[in-house]
Amino acid sequence: MAAQETAARTLRSVLAPLGVAAATAAGVAFVGVVDPNEPGHYPTCPFLWLTGLYCPGCGTLRAVHGLAHLDVGAALDMNPLFVAMVPVMVFWWARWLVARWRGRPPRPVPAPRLLWGFIAVIAVYWVARNLPFGAFLAP
Repeated sequence: MAAQETAARTLRSVLAPLGVAAATAAGVAFVGVVDPNEPGHYPTCPFLWLTGLYCPGCGTLRAVHGLAHLDVGAALDMNPLFVAMVPVMVFWWARWLVARWRGRPPRPVPAPRLLWGFIAVIAVYWVARNLPFGAFLAP
């Protein structure tokens, strides 16, 4: 009886990470089927529409579409920062899953210096992809 209770508790503890994985898989499958390269399927980026400049997320749907079709080159052409961040996101998700599986609370968010560093990378990427020398970063 105790083994069943432990198994049920473990299953309940990993439901949130598994739910996030299922929602992500469903989103990737949808974007993989509904091509963002075809006009009219998705709305235009509001920042691009208002300013004519690319935001850090511009090209992410097309990058996800490329990754869903295992075309890493096309994904890198659309949003290299997103493609570079996929392994990082998978690492943090796996860390969360393992912690919950072992019955431990998830660790707090990364150190502030890491978060500020990531924000700085996004800001530099945002500016660089809109300048002539960073045209290769634009979707």
